[in-house]
Amino acid sequence: MTDELDRLREWDEPALDDDARHRARVRLFTVMNEQPSAARPLWRRPVLRILATGVVTAAVAATVLVTVDGTRPDQQAKPPASSSPNLANVSVEKVLNGAADWDRANEKGVVPPRNDQFIYSKRIIKETEQKTGEVKEYTDEMWISVDGSKRSLSSELGNPMWEEALGEGEGVWPPVKWDDLKELPTDPEKLVPVIVNSGPTDKEIGDLTKTDRWQAYFLLGALLEAPVLPEGLRAAAYEGLALIPGVETIPDVKDSAGRRGVGIAYPDHFPGRYLIFDEKTYEFLGFRDERISADGKKKYTQLSHTVEWAAVEKVYERP
Repeated sequence: MTDELDRLREWDEPALDDDARHRARVRLFTVMNEQPSAARPLWRRPVLRILATGVVTAAVAATVLVTVDGTRPDQQAKPPASSSPNLANVSVEKVLNGAADWDRANEKGVVPPRNDQFIYSKRIIKETEQKTGEVKEYTDEMWISVDGSKRSLSSELGNPMWEEALGEGEGVWPPVKWDDLKELPTDPEKLVPVIVNSGPTDKEIGDLTKTDRWQAYFLLGALLEAPVLPEGLRAAAYEGLALIPGVETIPDVKDSAGRRGVGIAYPDHFPGRYLIFDEKTYEFLGFRDERISADGKKKYTQLSHTVEWAAVEKVYERP
């Protein structure tokens, strides 16, 4: 499979100007809205499947203009008000830098998975219907091909689904190939611009536009959904989130295991959706998300956390 980052480096066409990027976003946004939308949460697979072409950045931008359940940002619920004054003043920097410190202190030597293996993960999702308060719990198990060359088995709310192998020149975000993940910077000030640019760039965080910022929040959140990352990358992602203007804390929240925490959100664009960190240790716990039923009549709150992962030899093998 061609490395999408290499193809971006070799691409020698003129860079897209702002008008071209805007036109590409609008066209892709229109196409997406013409397709039936899947009622799945923001953070979970299937992740962004993109062609490594000159419009890759615009494609990512257009993809995140709508959430994957088809809900526009202005239709989403506002974050809950704080009921815990002692957490109300906790800063984004304290939470995310604390999470990075926790990860480095607890990070064990990660054995890189082989390209012919699969990453197995098991996730618990608790879903609450907002009007009735009815709660359902699901277990999602996934077997994701490490290099994308084989079919992967994913799951959404307990329903298994096959994902086809990547085609030539095709990639996903976050990358599944270990070599691609290792190319991502572990310096947070470099990581954020590289992610937004979809490759090497001279941009700095201070150069990012408002659109770039919420894209960075989305893409870093998707990266953190990966159960295993090269050493130092997860901590860099936490610290990178702390550098993005517009990111805020949501106090007094709980994850799907009932653990109390603080949320990290981008409420101007993704209200009601956030990452959850332990309120004392700042360990990363999981995600809060929302979805709307296919008929548009019901709205659900979803809480999720990963309980197990491992590199395995084949689909259906468990650790």
